[in-house]
Amino acid sequence: PQSVSGVEMRKRQQAHIEGPPQAPGHPRPNTCCLCWCGCCKCLWNEERRERPERQTCTKMDSIEVTEEQHPTLDEVVAWARSFELMMRSTEGREVFRQFLRSEYSEDNLMFWTACEELKKETNPTSIDEKARIIYEDYVSILSPKEDEGTNAMAVSLDSRVREGINQSLAEPSNLMYEEAQLQIYTLMHRDSYPRFLNSSVYRDLLERKRACLDT
Repeated sequence: PQSVSGVEMRKRQQAHIEGPPQAPGHPRPNTCCLCWCGCCKCLWNEERRERPERQTCTKMDSIEVTEEQHPTLDEVVAWARSFELMMRSTEGREVFRQFLRSEYSEDNLMFWTACEELKKETNPTSIDEKARIIYEDYVSILSPKEDEGTNAMAVSLDSRVREGINQSLAEPSNLMYEEAQLQIYTLMHRDSYPRFLNSSVYRDLLERKRACLDT
């Protein structure tokens, strides 16, 4: 199959972010692909309604990820049932990153990970520095990565979220990217994850784990 260019992939992801045009007076149906917008009756929104005080959580609620290095076959199989389980796994995130790299969207996972690290910071100086690095690398449309002529591009965020980040730069906090992080998490879940499960990257890992059981 013909490879997907970075520009084409970014356009497809932006379409997921913005969604289809909405006619005046007509609410969006409950079949949208992005849970963060609050317009669908998916499990995440049911959880959000039950916990209104945490509407900006990033699904994993910034819990400490499990730092196992060699997941079992059962764990790798479980990744196909739960995106969250895969994201909790060190090897799961690394394998997923390999796949995203092939689709020119590795920066989505790198941005999400950088936000997780920022949320652990308590030192104001470190928060300010890391917040600005994240902005320059992943949010600014003038990202130096784009200027370097690589396939890397600023992550796909809607204009409202991007403007909110711009305003937060005056007084950076360790939580300033929460809404953007959730948006990218949901994008990866809805857009990239299904293709990852059908990719040779994931299938080859399954075969390696099964081969280990046979030896």
